[in-house]
Amino acid sequence: MADSFTFDLVSPERRLARTEVTEVQIPGADGDMTAMADHAPTITTLRPGILRAGSGGDMAEYVVSGGFAEIGAGGVTVLAEQAVPRAEMTQEIMNAMLEEAKNAYRKAQETWENEPGLVDDAAKLLSDMVAVGGHIGLSTDQANL
Repeated sequence: MADSFTFDLVSPERRLARTEVTEVQIPGADGDMTAMADHAPTITTLRPGILRAGSGGDMAEYVVSGGFAEIGAGGVTVLAEQAVPRAEMTQEIMNAMLEEAKNAYRKAQETWENEPGLVDDAAKLLSDMVAVGGHIGLSTDQANL
């Protein structure tokens, strides 16, 4: 495969992918980015979103809740806080991910009452998780936010 590189995706639970690809679309904290062969070495923080990896029209999709991506000479390695293949994503898994984000937001509000930056970060995480759920067609029970 011309211009291919290795893509690795791991979460604390398991390795989700190790394959040769021609591109990886990354939901970066500072904006979406696409890594391709010979990309400049980069490390970025992930935001909740859909990570895509593959070649041409054959793209595998994964729902990630955060983590880091390292782009280097050997390829792209993603260390995700949580990652689920989109095909395996269920309402139950989405509910658990949202509940975890809600708990982090509540804890940030209680712990950092006079530190809005940290509370804002937790609120952004929760907002991004809600957006991901809506994007993939799962209920996000927004009334309880």
